[in-house]
Amino acid sequence: MECPITLSYRTRFGTPAMPDKIAENDPLEVSPRRRENANKDGTTSDDASPPSPPTRSDPLAALAETAKGYARAARANNTQRAYDADWRHFSSWLRRQGLPQSPPDPQTVGLYLAACADAGVSVVTLERRLSGICWHYRQLGGPLDSRDRHISTVLAGIRRRHGRPPVQKAAIFADELLAMLATLDMDLRGLRDRAILALGFAGGLRRSEIVGLDCGPEQTEDGTGWVEFLDGGALLTINGKTGWREVEIGRGSRPETCPVALLETWMRLGRIANGPLFRPIARKNGGVASERLTDKHVARLVQKTAMKAGIRGDLTEGERKCAFGGHSLRAGLASSAQIEEAHVQKHLGHASAEMTRRYQRKRDRFKVNLTKAAGL
Repeated sequence: MECPITLSYRTRFGTPAMPDKIAENDPLEVSPRRRENANKDGTTSDDASPPSPPTRSDPLAALAETAKGYARAARANNTQRAYDADWRHFSSWLRRQGLPQSPPDPQTVGLYLAACADAGVSVVTLERRLSGICWHYRQLGGPLDSRDRHISTVLAGIRRRHGRPPVQKAAIFADELLAMLATLDMDLRGLRDRAILALGFAGGLRRSEIVGLDCGPEQTEDGTGWVEFLDGGALLTINGKTGWREVEIGRGSRPETCPVALLETWMRLGRIANGPLFRPIARKNGGVASERLTDKHVARLVQKTAMKAGIRGDLTEGERKCAFGGHSLRAGLASSAQIEEAHVQKHLGHASAEMTRRYQRKRDRFKVNLTKAAGL
């Protein structure tokens, strides 16, 4: 689904209309009315044809395309896909109820939220759907106020009745990561996946940040960062949820587990010097493709290797598959790093220390004891 604001640009600044070019003595290219008004000498009357539509300058056309590009980049690809899916779901519900899409009606949105909650949709998903609906209405020029009582009161009641603590992915620690790396083959695909796991753990990266890396700056339009190799390790420059940040990944003690060495090996054997850093590998000939891996590959890779390594064997196979994902690497670093919390927060790119604490599965929760400090 195309962003609504790009449609408005297209409507107002579409492809410039060009006057029709009419071939001489070709009646098929002349309108019936012009043929009726043809003079005896074969010419046509000017007042019988409509005026040529106005044209616009080429600089304005280029500027309109640039504006549409910026509008598409206003949201991350994953966020935009989620918002589009939310809008489709909301539009489908409106059609089934016989309700119009416009103008935006807070009471109708409140009814939609109630219907979704009764259907078992989680509070987190409902909040995201509301964000997607409000965003689309803003792009269409009819803002929806989410603070309206018909929306805010219903959502507050849903939170109170159906709210649950967030489900967190299980953290993967250093020894478990080594076991996961050992399950991978030493072929080209295995080397790539080793680099993904080690880099994701050492950098505390989101899965979208891993696959969004390029070999250098400004090499692709969809890249969200790049890597630079230094004597002490690799420096990642990443544009994440909280803006640009630099992530330093030092060299490890062993080449077979060092994230920097594994990354260098993958790039050398995969002959990757420009463009996306992590790419698919063809199953038939084993060649490296030119496009970028999707972030879903990271989640599936973590799940597959964690299960092969026998991590959390006390859980059933279904529970283990749900327990691990891309965030397991990020949570593992946050839980394993024995340094000041401020350094972990900066490394992960969190806007607050509270968010960093959510990722720390193992930490001294009673290091600061207010009970004793108060004299009890």
